[in-house]
Amino acid sequence: MEQAQSVKAASAAKVQTRTRWVILAMLFAITTINYADRATMSIAAPGIRKDLGLDAVQMGFVFSAFAWSYVLAQLPGGWLLDRFGSKITYFFSIFLWSTFTMLTGAAGFLAGGAAVAMLFTLRLLVGAAEAPSFPGNSRIASSWFPTHERGLAAAIFNSAQYFATVLFAPIMGWLVHSYGWHSVFYVMGGLGILMSLVWLKTIHGPKQHPSVSASELKYIQEGGALVDLDSGTRSAQPSQIHTFTCIKELLANRMLLGVYIGQYCITTLTYFFLTWFPVYLVQERGMTILKAGFVASLPAIAGFLGGIVGGWMSDRLSRAGYSLSVSRKLPIVLGMLLSMSMIACNYIKTDMLVVAVMSLAFFGKGIGALGWAVVSDTSPKEAGGLSGALFNTFGNTAGITTPIVIGYIVQTTGSFAGALVFVGANAALAIACYLFIVGDIKRVALVKSLVNT
Repeated sequence: MEQAQSVKAASAAKVQTRTRWVILAMLFAITTINYADRATMSIAAPGIRKDLGLDAVQMGFVFSAFAWSYVLAQLPGGWLLDRFGSKITYFFSIFLWSTFTMLTGAAGFLAGGAAVAMLFTLRLLVGAAEAPSFPGNSRIASSWFPTHERGLAAAIFNSAQYFATVLFAPIMGWLVHSYGWHSVFYVMGGLGILMSLVWLKTIHGPKQHPSVSASELKYIQEGGALVDLDSGTRSAQPSQIHTFTCIKELLANRMLLGVYIGQYCITTLTYFFLTWFPVYLVQERGMTILKAGFVASLPAIAGFLGGIVGGWMSDRLSRAGYSLSVSRKLPIVLGMLLSMSMIACNYIKTDMLVVAVMSLAFFGKGIGALGWAVVSDTSPKEAGGLSGALFNTFGNTAGITTPIVIGYIVQTTGSFAGALVFVGANAALAIACYLFIVGDIKRVALVKSLVNT
């Protein structure tokens, strides 16, 4: 009897659970809501411009409001993640950004300058509340996934930005068409509040999760996962850091600085898609907002598929024995080359061909969106939140510059031709960063920043 029980226990120990993929599914779902809430303003923009009489430059500044606070709150958000852990910090992030999104719909009851001021202020609050989201994704992926699976994991949660458009752009377009632009904010905000409660029930650290098996925990730990990163106790942290010294040390690292600047260039493509792309379809291509909502989902599908392909390609190269530098850089370079194809839309008259080329460009953008995998691979284990926050600060500065620059280009030239060249040029600069600045991709070890070790 005892021998049978011993055999049974040994067999059970060999069973490896897949809890990490459940965690990844939750990250994907929350990131989908995250990006859908960012895109609410672009879908509602034609209605807002009509009701409030805003020109292209004014709309560009409204679009940029989110990114101003999002960027400024990155370092505080990263500090909160490192100090209090991903679960509780991320929960408050989801709950607050969803609440502010819901309140944005109330701007429809105001008029003139008061409505514009309310829109701008609430978008600032949404941006600040969302700041811990992607550094939080990176920290959770670092703690749950071994190195050879991290490329796919990062690609999956990052590809949620495209899936958000695939799923919600048609829904939001229908809401605006049927119930007015303010309705989209009520619906998306309410959905986010519900998801914040699901988050609390779902997310745990690897050592605290009730469903993880000993074999899975051993597998991810031996593969390089930082399983103690979010244990919820300060004693589990390998060391404490001096925040400002750490920031200076991270920025002085050539590899990380190249990754950060490259992310700015790549995120320029993201914010073109999130802000001006539906307006481009309506203004430049003469589509209705309802049609634009559905058409915008086609490049988004391509971007989503590209994200999965890029993560799969990167991990496949890693398993085949290629260095981390090759397995991460090759998909990024190939993806950005494909993204530059959007410039060809300036010379194409057929709408369907334009959509096809834009889909190819966003397929490439998806392939190249491996920045968060690189951050997970390179960030010091003592400062994953701060490094992710710096990475996101650089990247989302594009959320400030892109809407405003494109707004001025469209206002000055009367077309989007220069805007597409601007976006394509940023893809070329991203290639240059990874080829000539980044160098070898490897984890950084802090030297000057550690205290109380």
